[in-house]
Amino acid sequence: QSQLVESGGGLVQPGGSLRLSCAASGFTFDGLTISWFRQAPGKEREWVSCITSGRTTNYANSVKGRFTISRDNAKNTIYLQMNSLKPEDTAVYYCAARGVGCSPLVIVYRNWGQGTQVTVSS
Repeated sequence: QSQLVESGGGLVQPGGSLRLSCAASGFTFDGLTISWFRQAPGKEREWVSCITSGRTTNYANSVKGRFTISRDNAKNTIYLQMNSLKPEDTAVYYCAARGVGCSPLVIVYRNWGQGTQVTVSS
């Protein structure tokens, strides 16, 4: 059974950092494109970043220069390093997988994790 499990969320002060992890199982991991999405209370789920099997990366303008996505194929894990965090980054963060290239559209991803909460507050 294919599964994605996020971890690494928590409470951090503005300007701080967190690293999220997305562990995949039951997939041919090397061929996956993985995206991170986030959803704040009362808002729609929004795309944050993605990384392809060829390690091409893309970022939403709101996080460009602050967040870095990477992958470790030996560990079947995707990371999202988040620096210079702002209160507006507060959300539940989800990873999602698909077999082809990056897309910011929620509807094209069939596999999702359960999410991890990130709260940025003083």
